[in-house]
Amino acid sequence: MKNSDKEMQLLKEEIYKMWELVLSQLEKAKQAFMNNDVDLALEIITLERRVNAFELKVDSNCENYIALFSPVAIDLRLVLSAQKIGIFLERIGDLAAGVARHITDRDKSRMDEQLKEGLDLENLFDTLLHMLSDCFVQFRTESTHAYRKILAKEEIVNAIYEKSFLRTADYLKANPEEIPYGLKAILLIHRLERIGDYCSNIVEETVFYVKAKVLKHKGKTE
Repeated sequence: MKNSDKEMQLLKEEIYKMWELVLSQLEKAKQAFMNNDVDLALEIITLERRVNAFELKVDSNCENYIALFSPVAIDLRLVLSAQKIGIFLERIGDLAAGVARHITDRDKSRMDEQLKEGLDLENLFDTLLHMLSDCFVQFRTESTHAYRKILAKEEIVNAIYEKSFLRTADYLKANPEEIPYGLKAILLIHRLERIGDYCSNIVEETVFYVKAKVLKHKGKTE
């Protein structure tokens, strides 16, 4: 195996490990939030440093590969996409840690079950987990046949997000003493909506890598 092939494989393995860690962080964020598990939330926050370290390593590996091997065609597209995907994964990890901090902050951690169900948060978490997992499969298998289905899930995320404002307003009208917490709940759901955006960004980068097709600034379901 050529040195360039060995280095490419190492680069892929680093981003696979990072992806698996971020998926785990998001799954734990769901569990911690749904169960108000402070100990699990603290674990997520502690592991955030590992996600950051992975992002730096992936970025460095991509730069070194370009400098050493001057890749072209699909190899160049892979390195450029991997570098951006590493950034998006790190941001998803940050957002998962943000959810965890919401739980560890005693002033924010309590959420009325009625509001939690009304905001459809479990469905939102599950949709995001499916998006991130499907993105991983698409990237690892170099297959883009399902990219439209992944992008379509962002519409579910956006619909839940948009409904959250009206549902929170209705809840707060009936429970005005909860207004400060209701506003913080909106910030929480905004974090989750941003994860959907980053998953869509990852899909765009994977399609660029595999098919040399640019989806950015175009209709994503073309």
